[in-house]
Amino acid sequence: MGSYKIPYGHTHLSFLLEDSLVNGVIACKQELSPGQYGTQDQIVTGAMSRPIGTKTLTELAKGKGSCTILVSDHTRPVPSKFIIPHLLNELRRGSPGIQIKLLVATGCHRKTTLQELTDKLGADIIRKENIIVHDCQREDDLVTLGALPSGAVLRINRHAVQTELLIAEGFIEPHFFAGFSGGRKSVLPGVCSQQTVLGNHCAKFIASPYARTGNLIQNPIHTDMIAAAKMAGLAYILNVLIDENKKVVAAVAGDFDLAHRQGCDLLCKKAKVNAVCSDIVIAGNGGYPLDQNLYQSVKGMTAAQACTKPDGVIIMCAECVDGSGGEAFYQKLKNCGSPGQLLKEVEKIPMDQTAPDQWQYQILASILKRHRVIMVCNPRWQQMVIDMKMHFAPTPEAAVDLARNWKGKNAHFTIIPNGVCVIVE
Repeated sequence: MGSYKIPYGHTHLSFLLEDSLVNGVIACKQELSPGQYGTQDQIVTGAMSRPIGTKTLTELAKGKGSCTILVSDHTRPVPSKFIIPHLLNELRRGSPGIQIKLLVATGCHRKTTLQELTDKLGADIIRKENIIVHDCQREDDLVTLGALPSGAVLRINRHAVQTELLIAEGFIEPHFFAGFSGGRKSVLPGVCSQQTVLGNHCAKFIASPYARTGNLIQNPIHTDMIAAAKMAGLAYILNVLIDENKKVVAAVAGDFDLAHRQGCDLLCKKAKVNAVCSDIVIAGNGGYPLDQNLYQSVKGMTAAQACTKPDGVIIMCAECVDGSGGEAFYQKLKNCGSPGQLLKEVEKIPMDQTAPDQWQYQILASILKRHRVIMVCNPRWQQMVIDMKMHFAPTPEAAVDLARNWKGKNAHFTIIPNGVCVIVE
């Protein structure tokens, strides 16, 4: 028997399986590791000293009276405590009197709480800096910049526009329909109106074969994101790559597209893995904060699906302390006749009628149409899981027993401890 672990909240779940029945454990390769390029601070400052496609941030700041920094929100495990101070130092070195705003790029997520901001940025930054949390539905804070290539209207937070210098921090990870996180994503969806985000995440784009993990080529979602960043005037990014312990292992800085692409190439060296297909796939979402709700957990499910045989079973381990993560997301799965029926309905919805959370229940319905999913999560959400056409198990062992009832005692397993961090090919 072998012992296996899945990150879960702030800890992990351990379980035993017969080694002979485990086809493989899929995880990031180890080309990048903590300390390989110095301390976290050294990695960040090293990238800033060698910007890609732009001048240094100090030079960009010269003569500027204002700057807005787009900051990742509570759903992203970006170690902002190691990033923001360096951005602030460089800006003030270039322009000592510059007025700086930190605009938290929540997209359509809920508002980031003060405690979450303190945990993310540190008490010192919270006390000293001007911090604004984006609200995608606050019309007074939104301005229109024009039409995106798709035809969707770009409406964006005015604090991102009414500034002399717009920059962003963030991190690069595989993303299940935008290809990769980071870079241009700080603008769209980060600080855009709900209307703009809905257009970008429309059914047609989500269903595109190019809108998938690790792909930017002909990806219609990425195309609109790039256009939005250009229209907003995003002048500089500082993006990091992190390991499974949320530590900085690499960084890129400079032009939002060129630097981002170089970061994506670097990530692919450690994140691209070959599929190991099995009857049953046990996956996690990397622990907190990415497993704080079922909504976010769909990301890990997509990696699991890439390794699940037809009619196979996915066991998803995610704490889900926040429950579903979206009321519309929950209601649509609860009230549909079947995932297949819901998928047919969604795929007919035009761009300008896209509903909140539509993309997430579209993707989950697509998974549930093909596979049974067992959720191992906080027991308080058992009924929620059942309502959403999935199965509940209180422990990995209970989930394995249930899956074996369907697939047989000799069914084989693939284990993906962190489905968010891998690009399965």
